[in-house]
Amino acid sequence: MKVVEELKRAGIKTLKNKEWEIENRIVMKEEKIYVPEEKLRGEIIRLHYNTPVGEHGERWKTAELVIRNYWWPGVTKEVEMDATCVKDTKVEAKHQ
Repeated sequence: MKVVEELKRAGIKTLKNKEWEIENRIVMKEEKIYVPEEKLRGEIIRLHYNTPVGEHGERWKTAELVIRNYWWPGVTKEVEMDATCVKDTKVEAKHQ
């Protein structure tokens, strides 16, 4: 299963039953949706950044919005990096 392989690569050694469950074929970790695919993760980050609340607070607010409902190994760090890239792209587009 892809989730188990990814968790092993992230250094997570034990899975506690209370943390994980499957609902309607969706893997949940502590009531947050586990997002397995990088492309999908980037899209989730962009969607949350492109909200008035997310954009105003930049990467920290975006991270807060994403981690309310989604989880994957390194989610906070990835959100911070991707939100910075989205912001830089918008700034470049304004100046062209």
